[in-house]
Amino acid sequence: MKIKHYLFFLMILSACTPRSGERQDGLWRGELAIAGNKQAPFLFEMKNMNTDSTVMTLINGEERVPLTGIAYSSDSVIIPIASFDAVIKAKISGDSMTGLFLKNYVENDKGIPFKAERGKISRFEPVVQPASFSINGKWDVFFIEESDTSYNVGIFTTENQIVTGSILTNSGDLRFLEGIVTENGVKLSAFSGLSPYLIEIRFLDNDNFEGEFYTARSKTKLTGVRNDNATLADAYSLAKMKPGFDRLHFQLPDMDGKRVSPGDDRYKGKVVIVSILGSWCPNCMDEAKFLAPWYKENKNRGVEIIGLAFERKDDFDYAKTTVNRLKAADDIQYDILFAGKAAPATIAKVLPEIENFSSYPTTIFIDKQGKVRKIHTGFSGPATGLFYKEFQTEFNALVDSLLAE
Repeated sequence: MKIKHYLFFLMILSACTPRSGERQDGLWRGELAIAGNKQAPFLFEMKNMNTDSTVMTLINGEERVPLTGIAYSSDSVIIPIASFDAVIKAKISGDSMTGLFLKNYVENDKGIPFKAERGKISRFEPVVQPASFSINGKWDVFFIEESDTSYNVGIFTTENQIVTGSILTNSGDLRFLEGIVTENGVKLSAFSGLSPYLIEIRFLDNDNFEGEFYTARSKTKLTGVRNDNATLADAYSLAKMKPGFDRLHFQLPDMDGKRVSPGDDRYKGKVVIVSILGSWCPNCMDEAKFLAPWYKENKNRGVEIIGLAFERKDDFDYAKTTVNRLKAADDIQYDILFAGKAAPATIAKVLPEIENFSSYPTTIFIDKQGKVRKIHTGFSGPATGLFYKEFQTEFNALVDSLLAE
């Protein structure tokens, strides 16, 4: 009996012990090399690593970004980041990965060095004596560059030394930042598939900080001043129609090649929302996640949406792939048209009636008579909390007023 029990124990142990060469699921801590010889840390989870259906989920605060289509070859892994036309290529050795993060749309891209370790669950190492000052609340945040200083709004929350929040600009927001309280300030980072971010903040006192904002290629000085009433410029006051113009006249192909115009019968007598976007733009993705279900719920009220996609290449076939991927991801049922390559000259050609265009996304509201009534620059997404709720309230009130006319 004892021998039988021993053999049974060995069978259970064998089943639970990874075989040599097996890849291990679990939480991983990754790093991407950025400016200033810094590393931007991020967390991700790997599931089903020994199957053809591996899923890598990027984790930033409340945000979860699943990546699929992952392929293996011997000790190598290829992780497509389809939404941003990018990829991670790495070697796996036990509980570690090393490789490159590459942007497919960049010709001869040299890539950003990438490494990761399994089992590490802290984005940043906790400190023994965290700073006594608090980052919680709203802040006036200034990005200070050689030729310009831009005003932005920071909004942060701390729980058990873990800091989450975002920074809003007039173009949108930095999405979900996550980090930790340090001995003298705060560190935050994020990576959702496009650009790694790292923010290092040092408190000057409870109401002031200084620090640096790092991306893959740049380092920008920043300062902050606590302001419970911090807010951006009115998003409806930035881009405008040029004097003498009150309508848009574009005619562009949809993903089937059919040319579409706001003057088509489908849009006559309806309120029309035009979203200027790029399938590569994170804030545009956030807007699409809002607009797609909103359209399904409201299209029978006499409202339509048209997306104008300005893509990374002036190539219809390329745009068809990237835009249809965006449409499929969010089940978008309104038209998205290909407007050309994302560039100021293309915007000016397609939308010559608009001045001071500065941001993807920009949203244009057209009344039942076909006249442009409002233009909204940027988008404050879910990471901005109260600002996102305020946008939704304003958006619905504006559409309701136009429908009531």
